Amino acid sequence: MPVGIFRVCLVLITAIVNQPLLFPKENGIVPENTEEIIQKMKEWEESLRLQQLYWEQKIADREAAQKALEKAAEVVEGKGNWQDTGGEEDDMAVLGKALKGVAFPDKAVLASFYEKRILGTTGDMARMREMVEGFADDLLEALRSVCNRDADMEVEDCMGVGSMYENWRVRKPFVCDLIVPFAPPEPYCFRSQIWCSGESFPPDEQGYGTIKVCRADEDVTGCICDKTKLGEDMLCLLHSQANTTGPSSEMEDLLCFKNTQYLDANQVMKWFQIAVTKAWNRISHKYEFDLSFSLLDLPGALKIKFRSGKSIAFNLTPVVQYENSDVYFISHFPWSGLAADRSSTHWFLTFAVYERRFIQLVSKTLPANACHVICLQILSFLHGKQCSLTGPSGLTNYHLKTVMLHLLQAHPSQDWAPEKLEARLQDMLKFLEKCLHEKKLCHFFIGNGKAPAELGLPIIFQRAEPLNLFRPFVLHRDVYRKTVDTFHEMLRNTSALINEYTVHIP
Repeated sequence: MPVGIFRVCLVLITAIVNQPLLFPKENGIVPENTEEIIQKMKEWEESLRLQQLYWEQKIADREAAQKALEKAAEVVEGKGNWQDTGGEEDDMAVLGKALKGVAFPDKAVLASFYEKRILGTTGDMARMREMVEGFADDLLEALRSVCNRDADMEVEDCMGVGSMYENWRVRKPFVCDLIVPFAPPEPYCFRSQIWCSGESFPPDEQGYGTIKVCRADEDVTGCICDKTKLGEDMLCLLHSQANTTGPSSEMEDLLCFKNTQYLDANQVMKWFQIAVTKAWNRISHKYEFDLSFSLLDLPGALKIKFRSGKSIAFNLTPVVQYENSDVYFISHFPWSGLAADRSSTHWFLTFAVYERRFIQLVSKTLPANACHVICLQILSFLHGKQCSLTGPSGLTNYHLKTVMLHLLQAHPSQDWAPEKLEARLQDMLKFLEKCLHEKKLCHFFIGNGKAPAELGLPIIFQRAEPLNLFRPFVLHRDVYRKTVDTFHEMLRNTSALINEYTVHIP
């Protein structure tokens, strides 16, 4: 019905635009500013044409969304709190429309491609990890020595996360991602609030939390004097006039946002950069290379530059531990892709340690030489190569890894045998196509009640509502369109890219 009404309106508008009275014949009375009027009418006509295309796309998207909802209602039983992985064969057959007609390489070609193009990078990654970790440990030890132990933040040992430490990084330059937990000096401590803890957080702040700097002797729930008016002759023993709980310059010294008690990510990064610079000045004489900050939009990005001209990049990012878990608040999250502008007091939560641990745990149950990591490496290579040809898209390697994690949980162990490489790679592409179509890719851990108990994931995250990593696509239609186009172009080029790099060994 809406389509019919729209088309009637379109016909009327077109008739008005082309009305002869608006554009007189040669023998008519023509105003002096004829050219100006004609130009404005052409602009109006172009505007109407663009609006027509917009509304046609809008209607098509709505119809597609309705069909997707109807399909989801058929395959999902009960309420369910987790993403449908499309594990059923019928679902996968329907969802793989983009793969139909694509000349997909067989398992022999895929195996040859992996051996010649990807396998050789494993040794390079191991050597780089060892070198970067050794240097980072030395740098952090020097950082502790230059800090004031009574006033500065306390820095712990760094941890490696991401593709370099999960052994699936493919494209160069290799970059090690290291996170560095830190804590405030005594007698202060961090107390955090997260979006799923019962507090009201806007939809675009799901996955985020705030970190409050408090004195360790403060009651978690707050002193009664904050809730009850005391008499003039009564004094709170915890909070005297000399020890108020209000914001002060002392809080700013503890890297808080101005006039608040909330930890400020920008202040933390400034402090960390200054501390790293001082630490490097202390130990630089021991090394025959230079160290510098390499990226302005990623403050923890460092680059080692040798005298030969070669360089090594790595990210050293300060984080705050969430309670006693391995979930961390991270000031800048380099794997998240599209990110909305938000207050610097809102920190993203990273589950990178649990992701690495899950891959290690599942790998123990899989057949020898299982193909799960190879699938991810090939997919990452293809997408990276396509982006180098047609420009960046909204997909990131973190999204691709999330797809693999979902399918690792959905498929039985024997499905990841090495001879199943072709089938599992196609499953990953089909699942990614489904997620792009629905603009929905759930975070692997948030809302996943099926996460293995051995991981020790806090129950609050398992019980939370699933977090959609593709939500930015709903808000940024141009990025979404570009991402879908890049994905389809990648599918069409898959065979050519793999054959090219199978024949020509780098």
